[in-house]
Amino acid sequence: MQAVSNPVLTTGDRSFQFGDGVFTTILVRHGEPELWPLHLARLQQGVARLGIREPDWAELSAQVRAAIQAPQQVIKVLISRGQAGRGYSPADVTGPAVYLTTAALPDFSHWQSAGIRLGLARLQLGCQPLLAGIKHNNRLEQVLLKQELASTDWDDLLVLDQRGFVTEAIAANLLFFRAGRWFTPRLDQAGVAGVMRARLMMCCSVEEVNWTLDELQGVEAICLCNALTAVVPVRQFLDRELAMPPVHQLQQELQCYAD
Repeated sequence: MQAVSNPVLTTGDRSFQFGDGVFTTILVRHGEPELWPLHLARLQQGVARLGIREPDWAELSAQVRAAIQAPQQVIKVLISRGQAGRGYSPADVTGPAVYLTTAALPDFSHWQSAGIRLGLARLQLGCQPLLAGIKHNNRLEQVLLKQELASTDWDDLLVLDQRGFVTEAIAANLLFFRAGRWFTPRLDQAGVAGVMRARLMMCCSVEEVNWTLDELQGVEAICLCNALTAVVPVRQFLDRELAMPPVHQLQQELQCYAD
C-alpha cells in the first residue's frame, strides 16, 4: 500500500494516539537539505525497528526537496504507522502516513560562538534497547525535561539514563574532549543517535563510551550537537568553567569536511 503524504490528521492516526512512528528535523542550508542521506538512513532504521510498512523513499526524498521554500529553513518529516481503530494492536492499519511541515530556522550563532551553560537534569531516561537510538514520536521524556529546564537558569541540561550513565542533552547529543581525544555516550540503551553526531563520527575520531558523572571530572571541553545547531561549545558545566578552543577546532574540522 502506498504511503499517504500530508494527509488530514484525524484522531485515528497511530502517531496521534500512541506516538507510533518516527520523525526527523532537517536543516535547509543554501536551498539544500543538509545531511539528508543520514536523515533518510535514520528514518529507514526507525521504520524497520518499529515494523512500520515502508513509504516510497524516492518519493519522500522528492517531497522533501519540494518543501524547500527558502535558502535557510527547517523541514520536519514525520512518518506515522497510519490509521487504525482503537487498541494498541498494529493489525489492520491503513498506512503509513507521511507528514511534512516547515518552519523558520532559529538563530543559533550566539550559542555556536559564545557557548552555553549546562546543568544536570533530575529526570533520568528509561532504558529500552529496542527504542534506543531511533527518533520515535513518543517524546514525553523530552517534554518533561523542557519543563524542568524552564524552572532553572541553565541553557540546557545533561541527562543520565536510569543506570546512571551520561546519555545526552535534552535535544542534542554530547561530546567530551579529554587528553586530546573526543568521546560520545554509547546509545544502545537510551537516547537518540543524532545525524550531526553521525557526521562527526564520520569526519573525526570519536570513541563511544559508557561514562558516569565521575568520568566528567577529567574532561577539558564539552559540546552539544544536533542537525540544527551543529556544534555548540559548553562554556560552563555546573560549577566548572570549560575550555572552548577544542570545540572551535571541531567546528572548523566539521566545516572543512562539509566543504
